[in-house]
Amino acid sequence: MGTTQLETVPEPKYWHLKNVLTEALDSEFSVGEILPNERDLAARYGVARATLRQALEQLELEGRLQRRRGVGTTVAPPRMGVAVGSEEQTWPGEGDDAWQAADCQAAPAPPAVTELLETGREEDVHTVRRTRVSHGQPVAAELLYVPDASVPDLSGIDAPSGAARARAVLRELHRLELEGEYRAVELGSASAEDAKELDRLPGSPVLVVTTRFYAGGRTAAVSVATYRADTCRLTFGDAGGVEIDPTPERHAS
Repeated sequence: MGTTQLETVPEPKYWHLKNVLTEALDSEFSVGEILPNERDLAARYGVARATLRQALEQLELEGRLQRRRGVGTTVAPPRMGVAVGSEEQTWPGEGDDAWQAADCQAAPAPPAVTELLETGREEDVHTVRRTRVSHGQPVAAELLYVPDASVPDLSGIDAPSGAARARAVLRELHRLELEGEYRAVELGSASAEDAKELDRLPGSPVLVVTTRFYAGGRTAAVSVATYRADTCRLTFGDAGGVEIDPTPERHAS
């Protein structure tokens, strides 16, 4: 398709190109296949490389493509359904929780979290780091912020650091009576730390789920979970666990 044809459509060039590439992904490429380099793709469709990059970025945002370190741009597999909520409210780490505790450190929370917890800006809170893996690949990373007031009986003697400390914080948190939860979901970009945790490139699209846990009439803990937007389809309701999206099989996601 040449430049002249693209210029005749009323929508932006990159958006029209995105739709053209979507058809090509479904008809010409298979899951995991590496796309030609930008120079060849731009020449094939008769567009500037800047226009091509915009189209590729949009397809990545929609979960159709993945950028992989040392590999290039590949066709993404179907998104996985990841349950992030159910009718039954539970503390992190309770029930059929699919997260794995990795570490725990004491440090001030980010300003936005500090505001939710109503703690001092310089006040240390327990920061529990957890990860979630599905089908052998990382799909999410979580930071759970717990102030001292929520776990007053926590001792640093038996589990001073690491995963053992993280599990100790969770056990103490479970002693509280959970009164409610509030979740918010927004689109974001992977920070350098998130990208390393999720095996993505910095700036890759992610879904950020922030959850406030209430106990004793206040916010007892705040979870900030970062999900890969290219592989995850967040589900809410009574369905638990991680499942593959039951849509008809196709070449590209």
